[in-house]
Amino acid sequence: MLLRFAVGGTFFSHGMQKVFGMWGGPGIGGFATSLESYGYQQATTLSWAGGIGEMIAGAFVVLGILTPFSAAGLLAIKINAVLVKLGAGYFITTAAGTNAVEFDVVLGLAAAAIVLTGPGRIAFDNGRAWQRRPAWAVLAMVFGIALGVLVYLLMR
Repeated sequence: MLLRFAVGGTFFSHGMQKVFGMWGGPGIGGFATSLESYGYQQATTLSWAGGIGEMIAGAFVVLGILTPFSAAGLLAIKINAVLVKLGAGYFITTAAGTNAVEFDVVLGLAAAAIVLTGPGRIAFDNGRAWQRRPAWAVLAMVFGIALGVLVYLLMR
């Protein structure tokens, strides 16, 4: 539950920054400009999809709703973040700064851990099939990885 709250809450707040510009965030326009600088096509549409996706999937992970698929969507977002920043450096405290992949790797792996472990007992998903059967976790993981790679390859 703590992992769900930390990961889902972080993604939810990042989505709020991207969509509404809250907490010093860029808003849709700034996020679209950032995506264009990384070479993405249709950056405005992608910024809406990414920002709203982070908010909804983050909230769903916190609440434990459709947990494996929500967390897989968050993993897909972080796969893109890591792929576009690969050459910048790993550590945030180095010259790479905000373009470093350290934070994205940690959040992506934490989302993958949620996909594989499920929502836990204190969740709306408690007792659902994907909590009891590992095949759902594998399916969700494949979905998240495929979505992340496809968005990276087809939208750039």
